[in-house]
Amino acid sequence: MTDTTTPRKHGLARRLPLIAILTVAVIGAFTLRDYLSFETLAANREALLAYRDAHYLLAALVFMGVYVLIVAFSLPGATVATLTGGFLFGVFPGALFNVLAATIGATAIFLAAKWGLGERLAVRMEASDGAVRKIKDGIDENQWSVLFLIRLVPAVPFFVANLVPALVGVPLHRFVISTFFGIIPGGIVYTSVGAGLGEVFARGETPDLGIIFEPRILLPILGLCLLAALPIILKAVTGKKGV
Repeated sequence: MTDTTTPRKHGLARRLPLIAILTVAVIGAFTLRDYLSFETLAANREALLAYRDAHYLLAALVFMGVYVLIVAFSLPGATVATLTGGFLFGVFPGALFNVLAATIGATAIFLAAKWGLGERLAVRMEASDGAVRKIKDGIDENQWSVLFLIRLVPAVPFFVANLVPALVGVPLHRFVISTFFGIIPGGIVYTSVGAGLGEVFARGETPDLGIIFEPRILLPILGLCLLAALPIILKAVTGKKGV
């Protein structure tokens, strides 16, 4: 008689990191929203600035560590964290801290999903036919373009952009590179907004988080989206295989 206990335990062990991430994400969505908010940042701004001035390097490391956890566990407050990076450290190196931390956090959830579900799902998709296989082949033929697109389009949730590549078998190095460079445009925009929070706080106002959808910001990002989609468009027009 075949013993199926060991494979089942092994499969469960592989899924534990992803299960832990999803569990913390659900709990955090209900318990941390009030703490990781613009109001909390406004209320503690003086203490944060004082700590940064006294312990700059440690403040940067702590900030990045918290940001990594927020992204890795898909906790509410990623936008506030990005604003905080600009508020505490300026556009640069604030944008660099934000992009590095977001990339590390995104990579953590990517690896958890890939290790827990991605490899098995990729094998099943490879063996399938019909629409599912066409989708898989389309992504495989244009991985770089698809990866940059889902990062650049503001409407794509960050959580989705982390999970989908893992579930379709995207290699780790492509995910990391596309994530790092793909989030730079939006990251710089929100970090710039964060760098001006001092004046916003002084006026008792709330920052304009819809700035990324203003034409002067959105049009250049859409231009980058078009550039990323160019190989897919050329393939559709010429019938040649994409990159």
